[in-house]
Parts: sequence; structure tokens; C-alpha cells
Amino acid sequence: MSDQGKGSASASAAAPAPGSDTYKGWLFKWTNYLKGYQRRWFVLSNGLLSYYRTQAEMAHTCRGTINLATAHIDTEDACNIVLSSGGRTYHLKASTEVERQRWVTALELAKAKAIRMMNDQSDDSGDDEPTSQSDRSEIQGTLKTLVSKLDDLSTCNDLIAKHGAALQRSLSELEGLRVPVDGGEKIKAVNERATLFRITSNAMINACRDFLDLAESHSRRWQRALQYEREQRSHLEQTIEQLAKQHNSLERAWREAPVHAPNAPSAPTTNTEGSGRRLKEEASDEDEDTEFFDAMEDSPAFITVTATEGTQHRRSQSSLSGASGGQPNDWNQEDHVCPGSTDTSGRELQQVPRRRRRSHITQKPNYSLNLWSIMKNCIGKELSKIPMPVNFNEPLSMLQRLTEDLEYHELLDRAARCESSLEQMCFVAAFSVSSYSTTVHRTAKPFNPLLGETYELDRTEEFGYRSLCEQVSHHPPAAAHHVISQRGWTLWQEITIASKFRGKYLSIMPLGAIHLHFHSSGNHYVWRKVTSTVHNIIVGKLWIDQSGDIEIVNHKTKEACQLKFSPYSYFSRDVPRKVTGVVAQSDGQAHYILSGTWDDKIESAKIVQSSRRGSSTEGKQKTVYQTLSPKLLWKKYPLPENAENMYFFSALALTLNEAEDGVGTTDSRLRPDQRLMEEGRWDEANSEKQRLEEKQRAVRRRREAEATDALDEGKEFEGYQPLWFHQRRDSITGETNFVYKGGYWEAKEKQDWSMCAEIF
Repeated sequence: MSDQGKGSASASAAAPAPGSDTYKGWLFKWTNYLKGYQRRWFVLSNGLLSYYRTQAEMAHTCRGTINLATAHIDTEDACNIVLSSGGRTYHLKASTEVERQRWVTALELAKAKAIRMMNDQSDDSGDDEPTSQSDRSEIQGTLKTLVSKLDDLSTCNDLIAKHGAALQRSLSELEGLRVPVDGGEKIKAVNERATLFRITSNAMINACRDFLDLAESHSRRWQRALQYEREQRSHLEQTIEQLAKQHNSLERAWREAPVHAPNAPSAPTTNTEGSGRRLKEEASDEDEDTEFFDAMEDSPAFITVTATEGTQHRRSQSSLSGASGGQPNDWNQEDHVCPGSTDTSGRELQQVPRRRRRSHITQKPNYSLNLWSIMKNCIGKELSKIPMPVNFNEPLSMLQRLTEDLEYHELLDRAARCESSLEQMCFVAAFSVSSYSTTVHRTAKPFNPLLGETYELDRTEEFGYRSLCEQVSHHPPAAAHHVISQRGWTLWQEITIASKFRGKYLSIMPLGAIHLHFHSSGNHYVWRKVTSTVHNIIVGKLWIDQSGDIEIVNHKTKEACQLKFSPYSYFSRDVPRKVTGVVAQSDGQAHYILSGTWDDKIESAKIVQSSRRGSSTEGKQKTVYQTLSPKLLWKKYPLPENAENMYFFSALALTLNEAEDGVGTTDSRLRPDQRLMEEGRWDEANSEKQRLEEKQRAVRRRREAEATDALDEGKEFEGYQPLWFHQRRDSITGETNFVYKGGYWEAKEKQDWSMCAEIF
């Protein structure tokens, strides 16, 4: 870390003695590697340490705050202080060792006080402003008065009970009298007791009136205070919404700005967009991100060292993923459109005349709709059970989205030709990552398929494969998928979508395993998908992120690949959407490093040597891999022109709903509400969608009634059974899932769809 800034102005201003409620002064704060330490004004108050660029900023802009109740305070050398809490780390420096000791003392005392306050208050209100002494005295006085009035009421209640009982006895005696003389004395006694009862009752009424007046007076005060707090809360919510919109605008402007700063030296041709973006961030006047979070928290689990002929150039994971690497024939983006392309072994693929597919659809209408007005009553519910208008959809079904996994089928074609199972694993891993590249801009929701709905994609003549999907369950929604390729592989999967709306974000958890079998080698790979999260549901621009781990296992050789999808962090220095992985043989020995991003590309680097070494900062062991130069496995195809007005569909997605002759009568292409939406007739699509869903509910109610009748009659009732898939226990995973049982393509050849239900 740089020592820049030591010679600046005094690091402390006049401040109260440590231990008082507030402590202020100048300190030097580490910002980034370009500017090093910068002078900042720090304020310690109520267990919170905040900082500003200048003292004048205290009135309007706080640059960052750490709660000392949960903070860790450490000292590095004579003048340095390190504060860390909740993922944030501040590296601070005082001008002298004495000044540093004053700050450490003040911080420790403030931390102890904050912890005491947090423990004393069960409502966890330690961050609230403490009540002033005058307000506290007034509240205590009011409480004492109320308690005394309650005591008066209690005493009056006891007296009323006592005198009431005596009066009742006197009346009873009066009724039993026979002598008139005695009756006069008794009546006199009754009158005396009735008078006492009346006096006591009046006293109680007066006490009640005093209590009521006092309660009303303070109630009005509390109402005014509550109204003020409500207004403050409303103002704060409006401010947060405005900040979110401003952040949105800034992010959009940053994305649209040129990658390289003006007057900057031209970058080498190997620099990617991500590396150019990092250069721009470092050249800025002051990066607000680094201001809030100036230390690298999540160190990579391993470090790669690229071996070259002359010198060894060290790379981190992020720089490795930013290098173009590889040979020109590592990944040919024209393979999917140009016949006669050449694979890595030099063999020429069969030249086949391609059918001309459509390259555009009707542009998306500009309909505005408030998502929160629809979703606020649906928090915690399954997404599949929420009645959603087509305004939030894209004109594709979930079955078609599942078929989009085949966008980069060429990776599996190349994997089938690999002689080494470890090299084959690299291509399979790249394929598993490539399926997420279409989601980066696709925040719209696909149509939920109707039960029994199917979707076929026959690309046998063009690419040698054909695919079939069927919705096999509605609650929970589950789809079965089967793909067979003439180029040596078969893929099948059953995916159940579990989704929850959390208010600010939507989590989508695909459940189920993906199987891939290569015909010639017999290698059988199994993996599962990661969690997708849609952010900014209420305020701001929607964006999607992928996070979690994928383990790909070759169950024939027991080789495995561990892939990590790093979640996006606003304060992280890593490349956004980063993916890293290691391919290892059955004994755990690593052979390849994979790196890149799920929205752009994946590279592999062969490991030639590995070693372990400790980390000086955390004391953890890290693996250092020495690798050959990385080679490009996969790179995302560019989106078609005007894609932003066509739901950000890829070239493949634009063709998925294209009308095609001979498909099954349950095919998604024939779904009327989806077709109407694609044509821009959204009002009609909404009406048609409601009709189809009600029709499906009626069928389900009829099926439930039949099941009840069969149960009453003691008969067995077979529930819904898919048409083209049946349940089987998988010998590898031990799970029961739906696999293709055959018959669809034969029925298509005969054009016999009599067995298909009428679902549209």
C-alpha cells in the first residue's frame, strides 16, 4: 500500500478529548492505487464513524459510515489504522503516532459504548439519536403523575367496594325490621353510608377527569411527534427513490460513454471492454466506488502465473479472463451461419444449404405499467401462481427459453471430437456457462407453458441435432427436454423452476440435473444450474445476475470441474459477471484453469505446475498455478441489429417462434396469446391468455373431481401422464425424473397428432 500523502497538512484538527460523545479531525484515507491516501474529515459520534471530503460537506454529503458496534479495529504500523465491518474496510493514516493513539483510544471507547447501548436496548435502536436531557426529564415527570393518578383511582375503587358492601348490608337489615322506631335509626345509617358512597364516587369521577385531561394533552403531543416522524419517513423514501433514479441515470451514462478516456494512450489490441472500463475508472478524478470500499475483500482462491519463453508474467484471475489469448481458430463466430467451416483438427464440416430464417420480429410496443402496483400483494408467493399480464412477458415460452441452451451447440460438437476427456470437460464447462449469455439483458418473463404444451426445434439438416421439450407438470412447473445430435452426443434434462418474489428482487432457482452423454467415448456428464436473481423490481432499472457454484462430473472417469459464478457487488474491483473454474482428474490434481464472464467469453489455460503458499494478510493458503497462455473456448455472438427493440433476442431466439409446418398441435408456436403478443396486439393477447389459463383450470378441476370419484368408489385413478416423456429412476444420480420415451418424431413423419390434447 502506498505511503503517498504523508507530507500533507496536519492530520488532526482541534477536537474534544477521546471518550467524549463526539470526536472530529483530519485523517488520511486510502482511496485507490492511483491516488493513494487522500485527506478526509472524520467525525466520530454516537458509535458511528463517518467521513467527508471537507468540513463543509458535513451539512449535505456523507461519503461513508461504519458502525463501531460491529467493527474490528486493528493497527498496522506506527501511524496506520484499519477498520472493518460488514464487508467494508477503511485503511486510515494519522500524521503522527500520538495522533493515531488518540484516535484508537476514541474508537475503542466509542465501540464499547455502542456495544453497551446495543445490549441494553432490546428493540435494536442503538443507531437512533438519544433523547435530550430536558425531554427525558419531562417524560419521567409525566409518567410519575400518571402513576399517582392511577394510585388514586385504585384507592377510590377500594373505598367504593367497601362502602357499597356496607350499604348493601344496611339495606338488607332494613328489609327485616318490624319495629318503626328501629326502622328510623336504620334509615339514618343508610343515608350516612349513601352519602359516603356519593362522596367517594365523586372523588373517583374527578380523578378520572384529571387522568383523561392529562392523557388527552399528551396524546396530542404524541400525535404531533408521530406525524412528524411519518413526514420524515416519507421524505426519506422519496429521497431514496430519487437517489435510485439518479444512480440509474449515471449507470446508463457510464455505459454509453466511450471506453477509453480522452488523451489516454491507445490500448493494445488484446485489451477487452472490461479492461478498458477499469482503465477509465482508475483515471477518473475520484471514484466514488473506491471511496466507499477501498480494500479488496475477496481474494481469489488461486493465482495463475503464465509461463512464457522469456519471463514469467503474473496474472490474477480477472486479468486472465480479460486477455484475448488463443488462436484464431479457437472459436469461429461464423460457424453458426457459414457452411464449410473448419474445426480445430482441420477437418471441414459438411456443407449444407441453410434454410433462410427470419432475422427480425415486430418491435416491442412502448406500454408503461407499474410493476409494484401488481406485485405488492404477491410477496412470498410462487411466481407461477401470480396472474401476470403479458406486459411483463416476452413472446417466448419457458420451453423455448430452455431450448435456447443450444445456442452454442458447436461447443458440444467440438467436445465430441476431443480425444482427451479433460479437454472435453473444458468444452462442456464452456457450454454450461454459455447458456447464461442470453440472459444478461433478458429481464422479461417467458410465458408459463400450459400442461402438455410442447416445443420442437429440428435443426438436423443445418446443425445435425433436434430437440423436444414438454411441460410435464404444472404445480410445480416442470419441463422435460431431450436433444440428440448426429455429431455424437445426447443431452437431456428435467428443470423445475422454483421462484420467490422478495420485494426488491426476484430469485429463480432451477432444480434438476442436466445430463450429457457422448456416444463414442461413453463419457457421461452431469451438472445443475445456478440461481438467477432479477434486481430493482420496485425502483430503478431491472438487471439480472447469476450466482452460485456448478460442479460438472464425468461419471465414467470421475473427473470434475468446479465453476464459481461470482455475485455482482457494487464495491467489488473484480470484473462483473466473473466465472472461474478448475478442471481436475479423479484424484483431485488440477489440469486446466477456466476464467471469463458468463455474458462474454470463457478461456482455458493448461496447468504446467502448481504450488501452495501463504497469504500475508489473512494467513490463508493459496494455490499458485503456472499455466500456458490461455486459449479462447467460447465467445458470445453479437446481438442482431435493433435487438433492444426486439426484447434483446439473439439470432436463435428470433427464429424460435417462427411459424413452421408439420409441428405438433400442442407446439408453443401455435399458442395464440403468445403469437398475438409477438405481433404487438397486447390487449388481445391479455384476453387470450386469461382464456387459456381459465381453460386449464377447468381441466384441472375436472381431473380432481374424477380422482375424488374414483377414490370414493375404491378404484385406482391414474393422474396426468405426459405424452412423450415418462418417469424413470436415473442410475447415476438416483433421482426419479422424466426422460424421452420416443414416438414424437415418428408421429411428425406420419402427421398423426390424434393423441395430442386440445390445450389451445
